[in-house]
Amino acid sequence: MSQMFEEQFAANVYYDRTFDCDAAKILPGEYYCTSRDMLIVTVLGSCVSACIRDRMSGIGGMNHFMLPDGSGNDGNNPVSASMRYGAYAMEVLINQLLKLGARRENMEAKVFGGGSVLAGFTSINVGERNAQFVRDFLLMENMRITAEDLNDIYPRKVYFFPKTGKVLVKKLKQTHNDTLAMREHAYASRLKTSSVGGEVELF
Repeated sequence: MSQMFEEQFAANVYYDRTFDCDAAKILPGEYYCTSRDMLIVTVLGSCVSACIRDRMSGIGGMNHFMLPDGSGNDGNNPVSASMRYGAYAMEVLINQLLKLGARRENMEAKVFGGGSVLAGFTSINVGERNAQFVRDFLLMENMRITAEDLNDIYPRKVYFFPKTGKVLVKKLKQTHNDTLAMREHAYASRLKTSSVGGEVELF
């Protein structure tokens, strides 16, 4: 029996000395939303993150997700079935922001990631598919993308300050450890054996 696929609220909250504020670090399959003046940070390879905020209230959040490759038992149309994971990740983030008091008509997005960085993933263009998915989803939601840094060949470290909307992106042109690749491979493997949890709107 496959486990339910769930987006998890990031538990890794710490004090960031560089930026002199509280910060939340999110990993693949996690998200974080806040109404406080703080930082949300993640490192992306093939995965993508949407940084969404209410431009009036400063309530904002970030997710970190990847579409499964569609080669598993996803029914008759593996590509459209795999899109459910991305749609679920986006809906979870948006719904949590609404619960905090954000208004949908005030939401704007900045999107990052989708790099071709993982060996063995290039044949299915997972980074490109993730990037295209997040653009298409936000277009269908009528949510304006105010900035993006997608595709390319480098991992990225993304710093998002929801209160102001500022995002800093650092391209990691030299990475000397395999932590990112291991995390994303483990996440991809988990997606293959999971079913989508929660209510998902398909478009």
